[in-house]
Amino acid sequence: MPDATTSRRMARAIRWTIGAAAAALVIGGGAYGWLGGPGGDSARSPPVAPASRPVPVTAGTAITKAFPIYRVGLGTVQAYNTVTIRVRVDGEVQKIAFREGQDVQQGDLLAQIDPRPYQALLEQARADKARDEALLANAKLDLDRYSTLVVKDFATHQSVDTQKALVAQYQAAIQHDQAAIDNAQVQLGYTTITSPLTGRTGIRLIDQGNIMHASDAGGLVVITQLKPIAVIFTLPQQYLPEIVDAMRRGPAPVEAYDQDNLVELGAGHLELIDNQIDQGIGSVRLKAIFPNDDGRLWPGEFVNARLRLDVRRGVVVPESVVQSGPGGAYAFVIGPGSAVEVRQLSVAATQQGEALIAKGLSAGERVVVDGQYRLRPGTRVVVSAPKPDGEKTAEAKAQEITR
Repeated sequence: MPDATTSRRMARAIRWTIGAAAAALVIGGGAYGWLGGPGGDSARSPPVAPASRPVPVTAGTAITKAFPIYRVGLGTVQAYNTVTIRVRVDGEVQKIAFREGQDVQQGDLLAQIDPRPYQALLEQARADKARDEALLANAKLDLDRYSTLVVKDFATHQSVDTQKALVAQYQAAIQHDQAAIDNAQVQLGYTTITSPLTGRTGIRLIDQGNIMHASDAGGLVVITQLKPIAVIFTLPQQYLPEIVDAMRRGPAPVEAYDQDNLVELGAGHLELIDNQIDQGIGSVRLKAIFPNDDGRLWPGEFVNARLRLDVRRGVVVPESVVQSGPGGAYAFVIGPGSAVEVRQLSVAATQQGEALIAKGLSAGERVVVDGQYRLRPGTRVVVSAPKPDGEKTAEAKAQEITR
């Protein structure tokens, strides 16, 4: 029989052996699981993914066509001419001959001031002239008599000279009377107020029956000429050489669009370039003239003015084809086997959903229009049907969220 000390030593040895065996089992199982079962070192590499399915995209074809080059600036519509109708004589407004918002022609009657005081002044001036004409006639007769008598020494030369001076005095008086008549006629004409231009009346500023004075600060009504009409807009000064060249070639077309840049409001031409650049913001003011036959442009309205500087012919693709990356603009081009490749682009201009490509694409190449966010170089694609008109593509929605 072993003693107590030997028994304790044997018990510790047995426990240590059992613990070591258990630890070996745990470590071995973990290594087996990490290695992925049998197979040794070859099982340490990630499992090979199965072949990916083709990515559905919307495709388009690069084409060659004429592409207009525009410069767009924010503008304000201004009346071609504006006039505030004021009275030039004092008097009562006897008649208002227009309606607010009415289209009037040049020379149309607008209002009538009481003409009676000025008619009386005209008649008085005419009477003064008639009196002086009668006095002149009598003075001339007396001069003829004195001239005859002085030959026979029945009258003195002094009396003849005096009579000649009297005749000249009456002649000057008649000229004064004629000037008074002309002035009275002008004042009488001012009592009839007519439109100085063809345009549209605004809100009436005074009512019939009121007394108006030539010194009044206000007026009767404001008339604006709407046909033609002007648009004042600005562009950065770096475009000035292009604008000058365009005007030298002929009238530069200008299109006016609404604030959303969706609806065309009118088409006109560039009238002038301002004679100086605004140094504060580094821009130049331009004035365009529009016929405005349909009256869609209105004074004070904000519009987007699109100045066409040139028309170039080149490769054109939808604007959504062009993507932006760290290396600049690029596009996904569909190559053989429906695999896509990344092509770096040089974009000359963009407008109205299209892009003019200066370098990087050739006419006839197929490009991805929508669905680029899932593509990588070499990805195989399948072309799906284009989106219906008015429905935004997934790419367009993603771009809107990014903005």
